[in-house]
Amino acid sequence: MAKYSKDDIVKRARELAVMIAETEEVDFFKRAEAQINENEKVSKIITQIKGLQKQAVNLQHYGKEEALRKTEAKIDSLEEELDAIPVVQEFKQSQVDVNDLLQIVSSAISNRVTDEIISSTGGDLLSGQTGSQLKNSGCQH
Repeated sequence: MAKYSKDDIVKRARELAVMIAETEEVDFFKRAEAQINENEKVSKIITQIKGLQKQAVNLQHYGKEEALRKTEAKIDSLEEELDAIPVVQEFKQSQVDVNDLLQIVSSAISNRVTDEIISSTGGDLLSGQTGSQLKNSGCQH
């Protein structure tokens, strides 16, 4: 009989989400995002990029290849300018840090579930085989 219900697990996942939201990584991300939103230079460049992206879609639709190439080059140049702004670099790094944290948590859960399945079936953690796999392969330890 199962010890935990799906509802129990979802409740714990929500608690874990609150814990993650209160980490240094997420706090730094929120502060970096606020700085990005308050930065006029960043805002101006993003507006220019969005306008050029719309223009590029239209140029592509009408087959204006040369104008499209020039527009895409302008977009690339503006994106490089944007990426050179320290607050943007900090924001992008904070996104990476939060994503890394989420990946670590996801991997830890996944690995632990796998280990629990192997152990609870009398399997072998070193080979990664469950008890039923060992029994069916004929190499019980």
